[in-house]
Amino acid sequence: MAYSCEVCNKTFTSKSSFVTHEKIHRNERNYECEICKKAFIRKHHLDAHHLILTQEKPHVCVICNRAFSQKKTLTDHYRVHTKERPYSCDMGGKAFSRKSNLTVHYLMHSKENPHSCEVCGKAYSRKCHLKLHYLTHTKEKLHSCEVCGKAYSQKSHLNRHHLTHTKDKC
Repeated sequence: MAYSCEVCNKTFTSKSSFVTHEKIHRNERNYECEICKKAFIRKHHLDAHHLILTQEKPHVCVICNRAFSQKKTLTDHYRVHTKERPYSCDMGGKAFSRKSNLTVHYLMHSKENPHSCEVCGKAYSRKCHLKLHYLTHTKEKLHSCEVCGKAYSQKSHLNRHHLTHTKDKC
């Protein structure tokens, strides 16, 4: 049996997933942080929030001793050492260590750009690219050169600029 949300038409095969989803539309947040009073729909989101607040990192890599707040992040990290890429594209065969990277890769195939700018309408396949784009509207330049003081909205542009200071001058 499939469960369909009347608000957004999203469908679920599991009743518990459907019930949890409905809480989003009702803004029902039953799990409140005792420290900052921020509330969450899911308990595991509150648990993750606590780890961020306390900066606790209980999951440690046995290979390099790097610590992580979430077990899933440690599992993903192990793939750096093992070179395992269990998520592969069925269209081109490219493989990824993280499922989220494969999901973003599929957007490239579909030419789908679900993240659009509210100012000018330009759309992007990745939310992080939209965030960078917004800086063009706000004129924020958060990355400045320590040598000459010139500022850039994107760190990659500052890195490119740094090359102008390191090139041999003839």
